[in-house]
Amino acid sequence: MQPTIDLNSDLGESFGAWRIGDDEAMFALVSSANVACGFHAGDPVTMLSSARLAARHDVALGAHPGYRDLAGFGRRALDTSPAELAAELLAQLGALDGVARAAGVRVRYVKAHGALYHRLGVDERAAHAFAEAVAAFEPTLPLLGSPSSALERAADAAGLRFTREAFADRGYVADGSLVPRGEPGAIVDDPAAAAD
Repeated sequence: MQPTIDLNSDLGESFGAWRIGDDEAMFALVSSANVACGFHAGDPVTMLSSARLAARHDVALGAHPGYRDLAGFGRRALDTSPAELAAELLAQLGALDGVARAAGVRVRYVKAHGALYHRLGVDERAAHAFAEAVAAFEPTLPLLGSPSSALERAADAAGLRFTREAFADRGYVADGSLVPRGEPGAIVDDPAAAAD
């Protein structure tokens, strides 16, 4: 089997009057896109546009659910119960899947966003609630996340496929977690260093 790299990006983050990023250009460059589902960013119009762009460019459409935190862009840790996380995940996943179907594509994987992503890496109860909700929605949907995380263990327990990822544009600390944003070395902005 020939090894491949899936070039993946967070897209579909515009909402209302706020335009974030250049989705038209990015969908032409990536092989998969994590599309915001309306809680941390995105809205129905942006989700539909993203699904249509994914169809046009043959890009795998991924659901990118986050905390209900538009003001903080989903980067604030919220004390949301595992049961509420599961329900909010289902609402976001269902919304993106609905517009994706109308555009002739389907959601092909799930990757949590921001502070929720980090929580699911270490919080076993939250990770299990998240994985079980995905399995109830569609048991063939893989989860995308950090290697050796609570979410990887939860995906295995729920019978879901888990895809490990790495961030070429982010710095890592010795335990394998990301350097927190705002600290030196958090962002790798040298293309040669990212390629290495």
